Amino acid sequence: MEISFVTELLEAFTILCFGLSWPISIRKSLISKTAKGKSLFFEVFLLIGYAFGIFRKALQLTVLGCSGGIFFLSFFFYTLNFIEISIDVGLYFRNCKYDKLQLKNA
Repeated sequence: MEISFVTELLEAFTILCFGLSWPISIRKSLISKTAKGKSLFFEVFLLIGYAFGIFRKALQLTVLGCSGGIFFLSFFFYTLNFIEISIDVGLYFRNCKYDKLQLKNA
């Protein structure tokens, strides 16, 4: 096995493991209908980090000519995680509205 294959595989597994938590977070945000305990600051920095990861993969593809199944798998997981975090950020703003309504009605 080449070292570049191993590093791409490790990167894909790392992103996969991080990404497994986002559906759980989205579900919790949907059900709880509160923004309490969420950090928008944290999620925005994660979005920025994943955007850099997507940009890195785009550069690797266009400039360095990297390709292969594992390469595209990690690119897919970067994109999927970015979308999932974006959904969770959207739910944060929705839940902030719910929180304000609850304070107003209390």
